[in-house]
Parts: sequence; structure tokens; C-alpha cells
Amino acid sequence: MSFSVTGKSVIVTGGANGVGLAIGRHLVKQGARVMFADMDDSGLCKELQEDSESNEAIRYFAGDLREKLTIANLLSATIDAFDGVDVLVNAARQMAPSDPLDPEADMVGDLLAQNLMPALRLSQAIAKRMIKQGETREDGCKGSIVNLSSIAARRSNPELLGYSVSCAALDQMTRSMAVSLAPHGIRMNAVAFGSVMSASLRAVLKENRAIRLDIEKHTPLGRIAPPNDVAETVQYLASEASSFMTGQVITLDGGRTLLDPVSTPAH
Repeated sequence: MSFSVTGKSVIVTGGANGVGLAIGRHLVKQGARVMFADMDDSGLCKELQEDSESNEAIRYFAGDLREKLTIANLLSATIDAFDGVDVLVNAARQMAPSDPLDPEADMVGDLLAQNLMPALRLSQAIAKRMIKQGETREDGCKGSIVNLSSIAARRSNPELLGYSVSCAALDQMTRSMAVSLAPHGIRMNAVAFGSVMSASLRAVLKENRAIRLDIEKHTPLGRIAPPNDVAETVQYLASEASSFMTGQVITLDGGRTLLDPVSTPAH
């Protein structure tokens, strides 16, 4: 069975830059129709306006997905553009330093609100649409939801308390919702990555180049992966090649969690 996503309608959140943008562009190249969603209106316009004018498979939507109305508007815009939704990629993530002993600076509430709740609410809305679509299809409902998580969910780094908690919650959401969605033919999986050149990691390396050497030292494969490595894994999870896989959190980190030194940050 191939990893084909040809003709699939996809929403990718966090699509204005970094890994989210790379995933969306990769899926378009593989024949999918993609709605890139992000809070960063200017970033979306900069990256996608010209392409969307010449390619009907590329559309973009700007809005704050922490708002219920924004989620409804994103779904409506995608249906208007592509007549449905087959795949959702929750790629929007925010990382921020935490002070675990300070209730005002532990960032747990902020990052749960940013990294978990939009993914949960959007997944619920998209799942309802997928179920409705299945009522009119001969092969029933088929849909795939992919969440982007982090190896921080399994590591103990106090400086990333809020981020780690939000990723751990996202992993558990993946497992729990996978069971609930399975009877409807909808799969949910996650990709937990570490040593990948995300927008946040790129910013960190720009400020401190020594961190690159530290990451490479603690990565058995000895490198930081390009975002396209994540994109190809997402393609597999979006395709029928993974039709018997659900509720799984796939680790993509070059082997970093096999060593797991607590002192090395998880990006």
C-alpha cells in the first residue's frame, strides 16, 4: 500500500512557518489540498499569498484557534474551498521557559491553553465533520488526525515545565480520543519530535550556537533533522498505509530519548 495523499483535503495549523509550513508544502507536493492555518496573518501572506494565487490546492486562514468562533470559521472556510476535510494536522505549538516554583511564571495554564485546548477543540469539530462526510460515502467514514508533540513530554526539565506538561497532555489526548473515534473510522496519532529544526529551535540556535553542538552530541544519529523528516512521517499517518494504526505516539528524535540526559533541553 502506498503513502498516497492525492486528493485529500487537509488542515495544517501552525502553517505560517517552521515545521507546520514544511508539512503543508510537502503534502501539497504529494497531491493533497491544504488549508494552512495560523495566528500569524502576515507570515501566512508572506509565505503563501503568491502560491495560493496560482495553485488552487493552497489556501490559508488567519485566526486565533483558542476562540470557538475561529474554529467554526476555519472549518467553514475549508469546506468552502475543498468540500470537506480528510486530514487534520495539529502542528501549532508554543514553547516558553518556566519557573516551576512560581505560580505566576510556571506557564502551565498558558501553554495548556495554547498547545492542548485548540488541538482538542479543533479535533472535536473536525471529527464531527468527518463523521457527517462518512454518511454519504460508500466506504464509510475515513479520517486521520495527527498531533505534533515533543519528547519533552517524557523528560524531566524544570525549565520547560509548562511545555512538558502540555505535550504530555496532548499525548494522552491522542490515546483517549483515538479510542473514542475508532468506531467512526477516524484515526488519531501523534509525532513526538526532538532534534528537528523547528521555528523555536532555530530561534534558540540563533541566540546560542553552542546549543547545536550540545544537541548533536546527545543525539545518537549526530544531527538535527530538517522539518521535512516530520512531514514525511505525517504523510504516512495521513495515508491509508497506516490504516491499522491509531492512538500511537511516534518518536522522531534521532535517538535522543535513548540517552535521555536530564540536563539537555528537549526542543
